[in-house]
Amino acid sequence: MRYSQMRWRRACVGVAAASMLAVPVSTGTAYGVTPPPGPSLFTSTAGNNDFPELSPAVAARLDKAVRQVMREANVPGVMVSLSAPGKGSYVRTFGVADKASAAPIEPNMYMRIGSETKTFTVTALLELVDEGKVGLDDPIDKYIKGVPNGDKITLRNLAGMRSGLFSYSMDEGFVKALLSNPKRSFTPQQLLDYAFAHPVQFQPGERFDYCNTNLILLGLVVEKAGGMPLEEFIDQRVLKPAGLRHTVFPDGAEFPSPHAQGYTNQTATGKVEDTVDWNSSWAWAAGAMISDLRDLRSWARTLATGTLLSPETQAQRLKTEPTGIPGAGYGLGIFDIQGWIGHNGSIPGYEALSIYLPESKATLVVLLNTDILHGQTEPSTLFGQAITRIVTPEHVFNIPVVMPRPSPSPSPTS
Repeated sequence: MRYSQMRWRRACVGVAAASMLAVPVSTGTAYGVTPPPGPSLFTSTAGNNDFPELSPAVAARLDKAVRQVMREANVPGVMVSLSAPGKGSYVRTFGVADKASAAPIEPNMYMRIGSETKTFTVTALLELVDEGKVGLDDPIDKYIKGVPNGDKITLRNLAGMRSGLFSYSMDEGFVKALLSNPKRSFTPQQLLDYAFAHPVQFQPGERFDYCNTNLILLGLVVEKAGGMPLEEFIDQRVLKPAGLRHTVFPDGAEFPSPHAQGYTNQTATGKVEDTVDWNSSWAWAAGAMISDLRDLRSWARTLATGTLLSPETQAQRLKTEPTGIPGAGYGLGIFDIQGWIGHNGSIPGYEALSIYLPESKATLVVLLNTDILHGQTEPSTLFGQAITRIVTPEHVFNIPVVMPRPSPSPSPTS
């Protein structure tokens, strides 16, 4: 059986699938492109800092928009948290956590968060930067030997998705190995072996290319410089100081209760399966973590405001570079899309979105129990777009539908 590499390029997806150009596939879908700003609910004309009071009327519009996305994208269950100081909050759950039992999804349920894990791994790295134990412009081969172009690729290149390394999640052998036995365990070195079997795609810093290999390497750097396993470092140095009591980094398939079942069609047969007992070790530092709605609402603000880092390091984190995607920049393990700062995540069966709008101090978190695309669009993007179109029409969160480009020729120095 031939496994689709492009579908697995989505695994632990960040701003968008890796080597893509910003060329819309279609303008016919309601969700494929960002529409012109719609009518605002604002009663003030003060400008961009407006954010509507989350009144019953606004809540009703949000309810309608969320349900419409659920119907069109066939999402089993979703939870949403939206808040801004002085404007109130909107916390809702819709649909089911388990299609077999029809048990409703609840706001206290744990969910896998995919690439939002990257924000925790990079925060751990940046804490070590603040302590002088690593430098962002250090080459990766100072810490990890055997990396192609390792004397040129810096930690900054890795955190900013500009390394030029091949993503192990695009390797056909990896995909076959995972889908033939989704409960198997992978080590970080096994993941790197899949990646390093391929030549580098371009020279460091030349362009943005979303790559899970980058985060596996950064996880190993944190372990080496931090003197403890990555999971332990993140727990002690990131989760506890941030006050996150319902966020965990599992070793494999363990999943705290209560949790939702997760549904994917990224399977060996292409049929929809429940992934609740799949082993997430294959995603490790790039996408293995689990959290809940309350913790992610807090984390979105902590991440965007940099309370765990020095102001200088946070400023470097937030310095975004072009991605080739309209309205989207990527910093160090963080994106800025139309002014919303944060990250999204996709792992088979689950998707997450946690973003923060600095000018209104607004936080939006979306968690859902499927990663099945609607057309070629992530369902988390559909929810983010539908919600922000109502509350921040001048800052509509959207990752455009894009066409893949041909793979570049290997670098002559690879």
